[in-house]
Amino acid sequence: MTDVVMGRVTPEQVRAVLDEVHDPEIPVLTISDLGILRDVEIVGDLVLVTVTPTYSGCPAMDTIRADIRRVLQERGLACEVRTVLAPAWTTEWMTAAGREKLQAYGIAPPRPTRSGPVDVPLGLRGIRCPQCTSPDVAELSRFGSTSCKSLWRCNTCREPFDHFRAH
Repeated sequence: MTDVVMGRVTPEQVRAVLDEVHDPEIPVLTISDLGILRDVEIVGDLVLVTVTPTYSGCPAMDTIRADIRRVLQERGLACEVRTVLAPAWTTEWMTAAGREKLQAYGIAPPRPTRSGPVDVPLGLRGIRCPQCTSPDVAELSRFGSTSCKSLWRCNTCREPFDHFRAH
């Protein structure tokens, strides 16, 4: 990344660097996986990064903004991090890779929220146990370890798991 240090940086190179920034609440996800990295612009010698929080009061945003600044400053890049609330973030912005990472991490990914034809796994509301993939699951609490998740239990393997709620 010598071009980054020399100031001839592209938005694509910055996005690659920002893949080092993970969600502090779900560290298996990058901000790109989560879909909160909205835009990267280069204006002169300044990198403008635009993010949208998963919800307006998300406590992880201060850490995420600091991590963005840190990884870019480590490469000699001056940056400004902007937060935009509109349009509001939706789980539809999560990448397919992010959904797969959630599943592998033991968190059931969000269900599709779009209208029209989409693939929805069979089972209660399309939620499957991330441990054994059984659709025989039950919600224990609408509130999980973070505001984005609810707590569920698999009736087959009896394991509890988080479900990333669709927004």
